[in-house]
Formats: sequence, C-alpha cells, structure tokens
Amino acid sequence: MWRKHQMHLKYIMQFNTEFESSMTKKYFGTDGIRGPVGVGSVTPEFILKLGWATGKVFEEQGHCKIVIGKDTRISGYMFESALEAGLVAAGADVQLLGPMPTPGIAYITRTLRANAGIVISASHNPHYDNGIKFFSNEGEKLADEIEHAIEQKMDEPLVVVESSKLGKASRVDDAAGRYIEFCKSTLPPMMDFSGLKMVVDCAHGSTYHIAPHVFSELGAQVIKIGAEPNGININDGCGATNPAALKEAVLLNSADLGVALDGDGDRLIMVDHLGEVLDGDEILYILAKTRLDEGRLGKPSVVGTQMTNLGVEHALKRLGIDLLRSDVGDRHVFQLMKQSGSILGGEGSGHIICADRTTTGDGIISALQVLEMMSRKSKRLHELKSDIQKYPQCMINVKLKSGEKFALTDEMSSAVKAVEKTLNGSGRVLLRPSGTEPVVRVMVEGEDLSLVKTLALDLSKTVERLLER
Repeated sequence: MWRKHQMHLKYIMQFNTEFESSMTKKYFGTDGIRGPVGVGSVTPEFILKLGWATGKVFEEQGHCKIVIGKDTRISGYMFESALEAGLVAAGADVQLLGPMPTPGIAYITRTLRANAGIVISASHNPHYDNGIKFFSNEGEKLADEIEHAIEQKMDEPLVVVESSKLGKASRVDDAAGRYIEFCKSTLPPMMDFSGLKMVVDCAHGSTYHIAPHVFSELGAQVIKIGAEPNGININDGCGATNPAALKEAVLLNSADLGVALDGDGDRLIMVDHLGEVLDGDEILYILAKTRLDEGRLGKPSVVGTQMTNLGVEHALKRLGIDLLRSDVGDRHVFQLMKQSGSILGGEGSGHIICADRTTTGDGIISALQVLEMMSRKSKRLHELKSDIQKYPQCMINVKLKSGEKFALTDEMSSAVKAVEKTLNGSGRVLLRPSGTEPVVRVMVEGEDLSLVKTLALDLSKTVERLLER
C-alpha cells in the first residue's frame, strides 16, 4: 500500500538526489545507460557483456525470460543482436519485440510475465546516440539494487553456460497489435472521436506504426507526419522536442489539434487549433482538473518536479489540488506518486504518468486522456488550458570541470537569497546539478520576463565565478 507522504513546498534551493545516487554506480546513469554510439559504454562489446551480466543476475533467481524492444535508430539492430547474444550465453530466454515505444515494452513485459524488459533507445536524442534502460516484471523502472548487482557481474569474466542450458530467442509477431489494443482499452468502451481532425507527429520513432492506428481506430481523422523512419531521421526537426513542424501541420490542415511524441513514445506535447503549444505542465493541469471535476482524482494532489512552472502550481492550488515536487526525472516522479498516493504526475518535457491507466510515462495514453476530456466536456483543447497563466522561466547551464562535484557554498546561498528578495515572493530560484551532464542548472522564475532573464544571467555568472575558485 502506498504510504502517505508530506512534501515541503517552500521555494528554496533543492538538490537532485539522483545525481548523487547515480555517482555510486559505475555504468548506470539517471535512466539506464546512454551516450554516443561507439563511445564508452555504448559499444557492441559492452552491450554484449551487459546482456550476459543481466542474464546471470536474473538466472540466479531461476530460469528467466527477458523481453527486448527498440526504437527506430539504425544502431538498434546492432545492439539488439549484442543483447540477445549476451542473454542467451547466460542461459536466459529472449523475446524480441522489434520497434516498440518504451511504454509499450513496459506493458508487454508485464503481460508476457517476463522477468524484465530491456529498451534500446536514446529517447529524444539524435540518431547518433543510443542507450539501454530496463523495466521490472511489473513494468516499472528497475530497482537500484538490481542495477548494482548487474554492475558487479560486469566485472566478472564472461563464461558461456553449457550448450544444453543456453537460452532460446523468439520474436513476438503481434507486439504492436497488443499494445494498440491496450492503449484503446484505457478509454471507456464506447468512446468515439469521430469528427475530430488531428495531426500526429511520431518523430520518425517507435510509434510510427502504432500511434496513427490508435487514434484512427477510435474514429479520428488522422494526418500523420514524422512516420517514415529511415534509421537516422529520428527526432530530426520533428516530434515532442521540435513542435514547430506539428504547429505548421495543424494550421495548414485546419486541424482541431496536434499530438507530438518523441522517439521512444514516452513524451507528449500538444498543439491546439490556434497553433499554441501545450507542454507537459499544462497537460498535467488539464488531466488533474478534469479528474477532479469528475471525482476521479482521489487524493487532491499531483506530482511535478522542481522545474514545474509556478503558474501551474498556482492554478492547481485554486482548485484545491496540492502540487508535490520531486527531483527531476520520471523515476523520481513515480516514486513520489507511490509515496503520496497521487495518481497523476509529470514533467514539463511531456513525461506524464497516469497511474490509474499504466505504470510509466506514455505519450499515446496521456493524449487519449486529454481527448476523452475534450469529448466529455465538448470543449476544444484551447479552452481546457485557459485557466493557466504560466510564469516566465529562464534556465542557464553552468559547466562543471571534469570530475567536479557541485557543492553549495555560503556565498552561493547568499546570492540566491538576494535574488529571492528581489522577486519578493513572486517567483522561484533553483540551483541543481544535472543528473545527465556535468553542469549546474541555474533557474529563475517570476512574473516579469525581463527581470527573470537579468536575475538568471547575474546568478549564473556568480555561480560560475565561485566554481572557478
């Protein structure tokens, strides 16, 4: 049972505990392993060994079955083969899904009763990056202790089990169809989007053969873009990280709305009929408000992160909904959701978790929940977000020296307090080390854009000067 949890919401500096947690691991970062193909841990040799180590860890608990899925980047073929070879060498059975969204892999891992699921993807990154991340048998992020156990096995010599104990590999031919039906099942049985004209941008990623079918099978007229992957065009000028193409297509086709997913399908950005972009913060607000109106929110709280816009928090507060702030990262969002009993959580980047529908961030399912609310209330997307007045936010990255660990000093604290005093209670200041790159993120948020930019620039220069000492 999820434990009750109280979150202190005072706008003070918070630190990304995931940064320190990830530092205790040799290979795994904030969300598995990720980087440029052919560099460091993202090589065929390393991934082969990783597959073997993973198989050995799970085989110690009994004969295991591991599911592997991937996005559409060209290096996925190479790493799929390497993982398969390593797992089979350790005695584990493998089931290959082919191109599948990350949340789809989580779902199929559960339904096939596999011991774990492995995703080959670098999410919203360009094609020349790739990575590996894991799901547990419950479709959730793999526990830290299992990642530590896998890393320990990586230091052992690779020994192939005897031939009679080698694992077997097979393909799941109907993986896409299974996931399409699951997505549709998250809506009431008679929900029908007939008459809705929408653009769907698949980012040339793993939803290209899934998302358009989900929406069209529910009755919508779908105009698809970013649905012709060639191995290197994933996330290239399209998708959730580049909504300009979606905006143009919505306006050109006089569509009711647009949906943009990222390369692995766990992010969602939307565009209304006027071409205005809605990020994850606004989508989270819409889902929370409509669930509250219909008595389906449960506990009146949702989980955001340190970066969730203050305007969204104020809009939620007017509804009587508390915003609980976790560290940045969907893993942390989900953990706080479990602790607090909240059924909704998300990030401005578009990671939205509807825990009453699925176990992880899912762009397609989140979009379906918004479309359901539009249908129930007979309102356009633009109307659903009209209650929110987002505050200007400025973030500047200050580079750390190689191997340097960020430590807050008294002088930095004084500089932050000075900025907070200038904001006079109408904004926030945040310093946090990134969990994915060697930088300190300096963020200032407030009502006045010009003032916010000036304060963020001044504070970043102060932090940079103090770090150089």
